[in-house]
Amino acid sequence: MIEVLEGFPETVVAFAAKGRVTRRDYDEALLPAVETALRRHDKLRLYYELGPELTGFDAGAMWEDFKVGVGHWSRWERVAVVTDVAWIGHAVNAFRFMMPDQVRVFAMAQAAEARAWVVG
Repeated sequence: MIEVLEGFPETVVAFAAKGRVTRRDYDEALLPAVETALRRHDKLRLYYELGPELTGFDAGAMWEDFKVGVGHWSRWERVAVVTDVAWIGHAVNAFRFMMPDQVRVFAMAQAAEARAWVVG
């Protein structure tokens, strides 16, 4: 499941992934929020929290995640990924060359710092 997080400025799209994330979650939650924000702003910032409740992604969700990141790569101004899931941090770092310059991975204990950084 992907939950849209509130309390961020209009230029920040924020999400929390929990349980098993599917392509349907992207189609119903993440993509509409991103597309709406992109119609309003040239550049966006992303806050993406993947906490201990996350149990995994199905293949369709992984593909959608890749398409959103790369499909709008020039429009991402900052990306904060908040997780203690080691493979996610490694994946972000492995694909960093395909992402905007300002991408950071934060531990869950640094969530407040990640929010401040992505907004600042």
